[in-house]
Formats: sequence, structure tokens, C-alpha cells
Amino acid sequence: MNIKKELEEITGKADCLYFNDIEIDPLTIKAVMINEVVPSDPLQDFYGQADADYMKTTIPLFQGAGASVSSIEDILGLGIYITNAVKAPKSQYTIEKSMIENSLPYLEKELALFPNVKVIMLMGDVAKKAFNMIAKKETKKNVVPSISTYKLRNSELYYGNVRVMPSYIMTGGNILIEKSKMKMGTEDIHTMLLMIGAQP
Repeated sequence: MNIKKELEEITGKADCLYFNDIEIDPLTIKAVMINEVVPSDPLQDFYGQADADYMKTTIPLFQGAGASVSSIEDILGLGIYITNAVKAPKSQYTIEKSMIENSLPYLEKELALFPNVKVIMLMGDVAKKAFNMIAKKETKKNVVPSISTYKLRNSELYYGNVRVMPSYIMTGGNILIEKSKMKMGTEDIHTMLLMIGAQP
């Protein structure tokens, strides 16, 4: 299945929105990681060029968690799919609620493509907000409480049978500087790898 083509067939083509142009067997995916927003250049996204900016932080996080990976293909091979909550590049430093809302139908359809998912990781506040909006439509309440991520890390949160894990944003140069968030992010990924049986 090509994710981009599938989303365009389900929802129709959308100007200025970026979808992951990647061939994948959806049945192999056991975990989904939701990052905050697509980059302005699609080549710098997770499924862009080999040395894409987004992979420069993602690979070290996975390696710190004990996974032997050096590419997005290696991560997919572990049964992990990575996507962005907001499908249009941001024009300001902050991401407006309307941007999240505009991308929400596409994220919702995207998540529904993977029937065997056991874990959804929410990498950053925008991902948390987006997922809460999806959950609220179904359950009338938030899955993730509105408290600091570090206080939630040991909470067992579920959306149906899927474990929901709030964590920290996985892209951008800041994460490599903020050692405490880097450490917590790798610990969270390690926990996720154990949960899906992908930890050596």
C-alpha cells in the first residue's frame, strides 16, 4: 500500500498538505509515532532523502534506546511507522489550533490504515492535542490529561486496546541539546520497543 495514494483516495487530494509517499504493508505495523509537523521541504521529512533533517535526530533516539537502526527502512522493519500530526508546514513558530484541525481528518484516516497497532507514541504537545481531538470525537473525553509530559510518562493510558504514550518532540536541533528530554525520549522508545517485541 502507498500511504499517500491511499489517503488521497479516501480523502481527496489536498493542496499544500504533505502525505508520506511510502510503500508499506500496513499489517506489519505494531506502533505508530506521531511527530508534530511536516518540514517545509518534503525531502527533509522521515521518508525524504537519506540524510534528511528529521532522521538526524530520530536515528540517535532509536540507537540510544538500543535499536540497531541507521535508516527509516530499518525502523519500518521493526514494525514502527512514523508520521506527522500536522500535514502542512508551519509559517510561524507556534502551530495554531486551526492547523491541527485542518490535518485531523487525514491523521485519523492514516491511523485507521493500521489494524495491528499496539502502541501510539505522541511526540510532543501538538501530537498530544491532535490525538486528544480524535479520541474526544469517539469517547467524549481526552485520552491524555493536560499535565506535564514528564508526569505522565509512567501512566498507562489506553485508547481502546492501544497503549498511548506521551513523549517529547523527536525533530529539531533542540532535542540534541536538551539532554534530559533526549534521555526521556530514548527511554520511552525503549519501552515501546519492548511492548511490541522489537527490542533485541
